[in-house]
Amino acid sequence: MANKIDVAVIGGGPAGLAAAVAAHEAGADVSLIDRNHDLGGILNQCIHDGFGIHLFGTSLTGPEFAQRYIQQVQKRGVEIMTSTSVTQLTSDRQLICSSRGIRRQLEARAVVLAMGCRERTRGMLMIPGDRPAGIYAAGVAQNLLNEQNILVGRKVVILGSGDVGLIMARSLTWEGATVLAVIEKLPYPSGLPRNIVQCLEDYDIPLYLTHTVKSIHGRNRIEAVTVAQTDSAGNPITGSEFSLACDTLLLSVGLIPENELSRGAGVVIDHRTNGAIVDDCYMTNIKGIFACGNTLHVHDLVDWAAQEGERAGSMAAQYSQYSFTPDRKIAVRAGSGVRYVLPHYLTTRKKVELSLRVQAPGRNRELRLNAEKRVIFAKELPHVHPAEMVQLEITLPPWETMRSVEVCVV
Repeated sequence: MANKIDVAVIGGGPAGLAAAVAAHEAGADVSLIDRNHDLGGILNQCIHDGFGIHLFGTSLTGPEFAQRYIQQVQKRGVEIMTSTSVTQLTSDRQLICSSRGIRRQLEARAVVLAMGCRERTRGMLMIPGDRPAGIYAAGVAQNLLNEQNILVGRKVVILGSGDVGLIMARSLTWEGATVLAVIEKLPYPSGLPRNIVQCLEDYDIPLYLTHTVKSIHGRNRIEAVTVAQTDSAGNPITGSEFSLACDTLLLSVGLIPENELSRGAGVVIDHRTNGAIVDDCYMTNIKGIFACGNTLHVHDLVDWAAQEGERAGSMAAQYSQYSFTPDRKIAVRAGSGVRYVLPHYLTTRKKVELSLRVQAPGRNRELRLNAEKRVIFAKELPHVHPAEMVQLEITLPPWETMRSVEVCVV
């Protein structure tokens, strides 16, 4: 027989912790499930500060940020199931959990998906060369350095200018390693501008834009990489190659939302975000299943992932109590200058939080919401960048005649 609960939150990172707190505050009986031994998710290995400025008004390290939510979860008596993997989730919200060889079945009135994301690997990049030691995903290297006190190398090249790679460039420098270069195939950095300044420029670490690692050299341990300039399609340009002798290559080439459980439950995935398609209640196409945080789309600020978790947890608790189903949905589309926008659908709620990313860097842009060939909302954006998610809360006008909304940045 399955144990019956109101809300099951899968994932104990910032979004999951915030969702569990919010769902409990809304009156739900909550179970928080995480496969790791400790709650906090990726925050536990992020020992640098800069977290919590938006939510708490102060700069915290990752573990400090996580601890604030962990204390709230513990204080409220939320059921915490660590070292527990959810091996199956069905469309009727049945969960199969496994912990230390013990199998447990849960039946939830609502489920919040907050499993986070994973890193892209070398195999996905198809870089030619042998398979020597010394090649790490940036997050793996961060875990080894900050949680296990292992220095992964002495002469390091970083492929990709994602935030984790930039932060690792600084951390490795602090630990005595030499970071030879950060290589980025795009014509602009893919990490936050503050990390470019604080992690690269402050330490005179070169950043090569429109470049890539063309090949890897070495058999037992990596010995060098060949770097080449790229054309507009991202392909290496013959004749532009140069070599960097190194003993370590870090890959900071993007994150992929974890959604294997989501797909198994029948949740429809957006190919642009690799996360679920949701409405403004954060509910997926499967009634009672909600998604938030990096499982929904990759965030650049943990504060926003936690805020999204709070909203999803609150809505999941409400659903568990009276199983609301919005009777009307208006499609939201990404228009000119916008890579993606969430939520994908609007219900009858007047206030809505929009999250979007632009397609290219720019200055003095205008964000517009168009409906039925008219502008229903506009806002000036002095600076936009694909690495910086745009978030805003808007109050929509009456929409009896609206069928869809298009979000543009022009």
